[in-house]
Amino acid sequence: MATRIFYPTSRPRGKALREAVSDAVVLVTGASHGIGKAASKKLARAGATVLLVARSQDDLEAVAAEIRAAGGTAHVYTSDITEFNAVEELGRTMLAEHGRVDVVINNAGRSIRRPIDESYDRFHDFTRTIDVNYLGPVRLLLTLLPSMRERGRGHIVNISTWGLRMPPAPRWSAYGASKGAFDIWLRTVATEIAADGVTTTSVYMPLVHTRMSAPTDFSGIPGLTADEAANLICHAVVARPLEIAPWWTGPIQAWTDLRRGAAQRFMERGLGRLSGE
Repeated sequence: MATRIFYPTSRPRGKALREAVSDAVVLVTGASHGIGKAASKKLARAGATVLLVARSQDDLEAVAAEIRAAGGTAHVYTSDITEFNAVEELGRTMLAEHGRVDVVINNAGRSIRRPIDESYDRFHDFTRTIDVNYLGPVRLLLTLLPSMRERGRGHIVNISTWGLRMPPAPRWSAYGASKGAFDIWLRTVATEIAADGVTTTSVYMPLVHTRMSAPTDFSGIPGLTADEAANLICHAVVARPLEIAPWWTGPIQAWTDLRRGAAQRFMERGLGRLSGE
């Protein structure tokens, strides 16, 4: 019940999803597990040609086999989003083999939760999160955007985090900064590409119980399943809103902007103290 109240989800009608993605070429990063896997299967079932991207060839082939067994179309592309030259080549290969990419689901991500006093000798925590969550997706879209703009159509769905709508939380400095960087980049680029028919949706995803969130104990906190999160992605593809976020993050963000000092003190005295336990 708490999940339904705090994290309501939207699922498009089957007909609407089929009309939106039938014959479309949809690229999904982080497609081997969790949200990416669930979204890829739903999109393929609706008629999309799904381009599956992740690091693990075996896992991707397993997802593709499931999609094909259900009558869908999927192509596997093994790539590490942090290898920037390879990511550029990945984009060019996809365009050469499929002629276009209609929808990009930027789902691949890396999450790190660690206090700053345990990070002094771990600069790589910051470089690896920025590579996966910011620079890699930028490199890929710099390759794909010219084709989208020339064709006068395209849609980019970014799987962000509800944490960006909240006051900065302790222990999430690496993750929050990297996700925030791409969020600002995409929303800025959106103002330039809209006139060319290319749209964007930022999904400020609430907690989803997946393999990525498992290292942190969220067992007592309501959250979405990967399937429910995939429904939000499908809704983004169909409706193409500028953003999707839990309803209560708007008022919190407004309060944070108006009372930044109070919000900061709340985090320092409340969550900051708890994070040190």
